[in-house]
Amino acid sequence: MPLEDAKVPVLDRGFIFGDGVYEVVPVYSNVPFRLDEHLARLERSLAAVGIRNPYTREQWRGFIAGLVARQSFEDQAVYFQVTRGVAKRDHAFPKNAQPTIFMMSNPLVAPAPAQVEAGAAAISARDNRWLRCDIKSISLIGNVLLRQLSAEADAVETLLFRDGKLTEASASNVFVVKRGVIQSPPKTELILPGITYDVVVELARANALPLEFREISEAEVRAADEIWVTSSSKEVLAVVRLDGAPVADGRPGPVFRRMYRLYQDFKHKVMRAGRRESLPA
Repeated sequence: MPLEDAKVPVLDRGFIFGDGVYEVVPVYSNVPFRLDEHLARLERSLAAVGIRNPYTREQWRGFIAGLVARQSFEDQAVYFQVTRGVAKRDHAFPKNAQPTIFMMSNPLVAPAPAQVEAGAAAISARDNRWLRCDIKSISLIGNVLLRQLSAEADAVETLLFRDGKLTEASASNVFVVKRGVIQSPPKTELILPGITYDVVVELARANALPLEFREISEAEVRAADEIWVTSSSKEVLAVVRLDGAPVADGRPGPVFRRMYRLYQDFKHKVMRAGRRESLPA
């Protein structure tokens, strides 16, 4: 239906409590990318918060395909969320509420070539969100406030540190490079596991790029040779200034340039072709 015709009851727990989870699936040339992985992450999020999955995977695929087919643009970001449903306002779970499902699609626009070539600015902040960042919850006020800090600073992202260690960014995963080694924090409950993050890891392994997962201190991030942020919309983007200071020489580094080429080649040959790629694990 047209967006202006879509309505949600005011007592929906998504509206009252932010009680729900969501997914965003990138679509290239009308082909959803890694839909099974996105649906698996949705299932994990629903199970973590105790919301019944209203559809089978096959039903989800059908609804998403129908939504994609109705759009005039071929590259899309399909957003869908599931809330616990409508009930009297009470913190405890209602017994018989039916989940509310909302879906929409918007154009998916990659970073402009000029931005990729020049790199981007970011700022940093203390990661003061809750402790279950691995759940893709619609309760995003912590991320919103942290992202607003960078928006007000004309930066693309806010890199987050908890107890002196890198976690992620307000709406991205983070990689750093030191002496040619790509490094990132391991997946824990403090980090949302990203599908684009997985692609970068797989491309690094398939192309013999050194890769390391470990805790990374704030001092190590600030002394890194390169910093990248990754997400469905940002793809792989180099951060060349952090809190106003240049990262290394203030330009996208050679490892980033290699990964960016690998990612674009992968997008052209695999994402747009709708093939199930088989990169080495």
